Amino acid sequence: MTRPQTMIRAAWAVTFASFLAGCATNSYLDDPDVTGTIPDFASAQVPPPPGVSPDSCWVRDISPAEIQTVTRQIEVVPARIAEDGTILAPARFQTETAQEIVKEREELIFETPCPAVLTPAFIETLQRALDARGLLRAPITGTLDIPTRVAIRRYQTRQGLPSSLLSMQTARRLGLLATPRDQL
Repeated sequence: MTRPQTMIRAAWAVTFASFLAGCATNSYLDDPDVTGTIPDFASAQVPPPPGVSPDSCWVRDISPAEIQTVTRQIEVVPARIAEDGTILAPARFQTETAQEIVKEREELIFETPCPAVLTPAFIETLQRALDARGLLRAPITGTLDIPTRVAIRRYQTRQGLPSSLLSMQTARRLGLLATPRDQL
């Protein structure tokens, strides 16, 4: 094999490997349930609101606005039609495209399990619960990685909470935490 052939094959192999790596690491970005950024727990923490236990943990997340692009055909010049119904000149149309806000941006503040609860064993159980529902598309690692947070968002979005931060209500609904008697 000549040197140029070897260089071409090496370049092709590097390009192909880069393509595969991009597919593996960014496939969650193509998911329709995943929009906006995925915040980390530490940057999202907020003080508990008044009237709740000061030992509880709360987070703030932003649900991005949903925008829809609408394309319309607008008649610019009407058709000219003879008295006998023959079309003398067809109508002319112009394409108009506009973006409309379907849902406004929303600030979400909700209770979440505290960091001390988020042990590797707890996260493995969370991952198994999400995997059993067909939502986790990655191996069970015991870490709160991006695929796990994407799966959390998939689950919670269907429950009306579009966030990748685990809510206390979701943890209870998945059977990960006990529900206090006063909430039964």
